[in-house]
Amino acid sequence: MESAVYNPGKLDRGLIMDPRTKLALLITVTTFALGGAGGRRCGMLVPVLCMVPFLLLLTAKRFKTAIIGIVLFWGSSMLLAFANAHDLRGLIYYIILGSCGVLGRFLPCIMMGRYLMESTTVSEFTAAMKKLHVSDNFIIPLSVMFRFFPTVIDEADSISCAMKMRGINIGGRHASKIIEYRMVPLMTCCVNIGEELSAAALTRGLGGEVKRTNICRIGFHLQDYAALLLCLVPWVLLIVDVVR
Repeated sequence: MESAVYNPGKLDRGLIMDPRTKLALLITVTTFALGGAGGRRCGMLVPVLCMVPFLLLLTAKRFKTAIIGIVLFWGSSMLLAFANAHDLRGLIYYIILGSCGVLGRFLPCIMMGRYLMESTTVSEFTAAMKKLHVSDNFIIPLSVMFRFFPTVIDEADSISCAMKMRGINIGGRHASKIIEYRMVPLMTCCVNIGEELSAAALTRGLGGEVKRTNICRIGFHLQDYAALLLCLVPWVLLIVDVVR
């Protein structure tokens, strides 16, 4: 696994934001983009919220991921608008509706989650949860998860490179063996990684009753207040709509 995941000094994270701000953005984007809350009153704000994860990825120099995400998001939105404008019907319309709906709703949430995982260290996340007075029963599994997914991605890349050298890929000579030689090792690695991280958490005493110290400093900056204000607007509109 790359050392940058553990070392915040080597991690290019773009805008320095408090983990609580990132969680607020994730919850807001998920609620209004994926959940469709707010209806027409929040309709103008949803595209803005959906673009936030891509902009944050651009600031973190994840250019390829951000550009591909923007193209897919706006491409699916334009394709769906084209289908509705031309009153398409039948199987083609339902295929467009389903694929564009999935991209338009899930993609911003996935990208926001990815930014949160890649730009937040375990120490920062733990410090933020402690400030929110969250129980250790919730903090410890999530802290382990922060190490689990980057490790799995790194293992998947290693397996992919090894199999490409042997011609085992979709366009290679042994494409029929791709499931056996890629998926099975990856599933085995996932099990082993989960066991190793659980053992590491137990060894470090994460479940102990003694209060643990944390030298990581977190706090709100100007960009945090701007992001929180952006999150607040759709929630206020939703509350006003419910009250009425």
